[in-house]
Amino acid sequence: MARRKKIYEGKAKILYEGPEPGTIVQYFKDDATAFNAEKKDVIEGKGVLNNRLSEFFMTGLNHIGVPTHFLKRLNMREQLVRACEIVPLEVIVRNFAAGTMSKRLGIEEGTQLPRPIVEYCYKDDGLGDPLVTDEHIAAFGWASQQDMDDILSLALRVNDYMSGLMYGVGIKLVDFKIEIGRVYDGDFQRLIIADEISPDSCRLWDMESGQKLDKDVFRRDLGNLTDAYSEVARRLGVMPKSAPVTKPTLIN
Repeated sequence: MARRKKIYEGKAKILYEGPEPGTIVQYFKDDATAFNAEKKDVIEGKGVLNNRLSEFFMTGLNHIGVPTHFLKRLNMREQLVRACEIVPLEVIVRNFAAGTMSKRLGIEEGTQLPRPIVEYCYKDDGLGDPLVTDEHIAAFGWASQQDMDDILSLALRVNDYMSGLMYGVGIKLVDFKIEIGRVYDGDFQRLIIADEISPDSCRLWDMESGQKLDKDVFRRDLGNLTDAYSEVARRLGVMPKSAPVTKPTLIN
């Protein structure tokens, strides 16, 4: 498929016009960033792994009735998604204390939370994606109260699905981040899961050893990021167990 006009380039993906109206081609780059892009590198094979893992998670969500923008994978680095209007919020679901929550509240990393906690950050790299409350969201018109009810419901359903999936392969879902898109069918609006779900946007720890299998490997210089993502793919059956780690071989 010939590429069309570039619409947007972010830290980890490039968006192109899709082959049909209302579609977008999402290209996964090998770029890795952390600390609001203060730390950068190019990790060979990362984009391929994230493309396949996000396809796996989004397809599973679609199958259980959680709507996503994912339509189909086009090749090893690209997928076709539905165009949508992105709600300017990062939606974070936390099952265990880690990262900024541990620092902000003084809770030891790895502490299980009494229930899943949903947080919201305003999407603005220049401001460092600041934490915001429902009051901010309502006051500035980023989402209506009905939207917020629907977003909370979607986030918790994704958490239930992802937690069970990961538990089944010996991985603890510590936390994750999703983005929400608006799509319109005539005058009717509905909300869907957009962007990606991958080890870039989740904290994943081995249940027995506590080994990190997510972007914290890059953030904290804990080893090879591709090895970590490949391990997640192997456990989920997205990559054959015998495949070499450094050069991902993924199941078609």
